[in-house]
Amino acid sequence: MKIALTGSNGYVGHLLKVAFPDYIAIGRDESVESIISKLEDVDVVINLAGATILKRWTAKHKRSIYESRIQTTRKLVQAINQSRVKHFISTSAIGIYASGSAADESSKDEAGDYLATVVNAWEAEAIQANCLTTILRFGVILGRNGGALQKMLLPFVLGIGGPIGRGDMMMSWIHEKDLVKIYRHIIEHEIEGVINATAPNPVSNARFTKALAKVLRRPAFLPLPPFVLRLIYGEGAGVLLESKEVYPKVLTDIGFRFDYAHIDHALADILAKA
Repeated sequence: MKIALTGSNGYVGHLLKVAFPDYIAIGRDESVESIISKLEDVDVVINLAGATILKRWTAKHKRSIYESRIQTTRKLVQAINQSRVKHFISTSAIGIYASGSAADESSKDEAGDYLATVVNAWEAEAIQANCLTTILRFGVILGRNGGALQKMLLPFVLGIGGPIGRGDMMMSWIHEKDLVKIYRHIIEHEIEGVINATAPNPVSNARFTKALAKVLRRPAFLPLPPFVLRLIYGEGAGVLLESKEVYPKVLTDIGFRFDYAHIDHALADILAKA
């Protein structure tokens, strides 16, 4: 089985390159014709392209968030539809779901913000592929060498970590090893449709903070005022401040087994040598 990857130099891309060594990389700026030529012997295309959302959202960066996802996916689908690719797996985000209430793949209530607009447009492009298509909505990916956890670690290691505000917002997360396992399962069992890539036990920010402090054996008593994140990230702070309680109903219904279903076990594994 041969795989093609967009976004291969990103955090998840590096994970998948290790998991699926027989891959080819597709650049964000490649033409449709170039992509078609690369897909000649490819069975599965995994789309990870997209500018980071963990950055201050200036008007310019908001355009980059949108265009890097929508335009790349559009070109990729055009190429797939002129190839023999059997399975297309496109990335998405749980940011589409409304904040403050529990959600799964069947939920219709959507957030009314910019990220939800991006996600809707992104998924609309992906479902134009004429092969088996899967859309993975990522939660917060936890791993030592990338993603959100890497950015959180320093203040906790220094003993000045703490919850964000009251810590009552919900966080839907996934261990990086389980994320790779989900990709394998989807490919091997040819699963299609929208799938939430989140662990089955979301936690509050306060619960996450307590678990992280325990694993690191550090105090965590200094709350981070939300306005600090707004100063750093602008509108993008909503990604960190909004409450997303999301469940992977599709995966649990088909009997997928998470190796890291609980936050304490996940953080202990990731930070075992910290």
